[in-house]
Amino acid sequence: MPIADKVAAANRINDLLKLVLSQSGFRLKYRITVNAPPQNATPRPADSWQQPEISVDFAGPDSALLLERNAELLNAFEHVATKVLRLDNEEHDHISFDCRNSKQVRREEIRMAAQVAAERVRKTSMPYEFAPMNSRDRRMLHLTLASEADLKTESHGEGRTRCVVLYPKGYDPNAPKLKAFGRRR
Repeated sequence: MPIADKVAAANRINDLLKLVLSQSGFRLKYRITVNAPPQNATPRPADSWQQPEISVDFAGPDSALLLERNAELLNAFEHVATKVLRLDNEEHDHISFDCRNSKQVRREEIRMAAQVAAERVRKTSMPYEFAPMNSRDRRMLHLTLASEADLKTESHGEGRTRCVVLYPKGYDPNAPKLKAFGRRR
């Protein structure tokens, strides 16, 4: 569900960031952009994370701090903003915080990893388990692979160990495996 009043939501994010940045001492500037929905087009679910309704871009002398440790601080700012706006988990893609174009770089990394894994699963007919990742990256991976009709994705694990597993469509992990007992001549 889209954000009902994008301008009011952007103003609430602005108020939050003013407070956080003034109290923290970070030397950062930011630009908030409210994006209009595409004209006469309904975005496909796989593309929804690429077109957030509200974007926040940071710059400044302390911008490197936002990107340390896999952009934990940037993601924390974004998470707090989603809570301030009271967005459900499924709606977190409506806003996006970025710094130095790190989100686009991460999208490309995930897209490339998905392509490599898809090829591998198709060749071997065996599942591929990605490294553990945060919920937004897992969602991006699921959406990236959603159009692959011969593959399916599932999340497994808990907390910090939660990851995406890519399976061939119809794969049964409980099916008996054939054992090889040596070569026949």
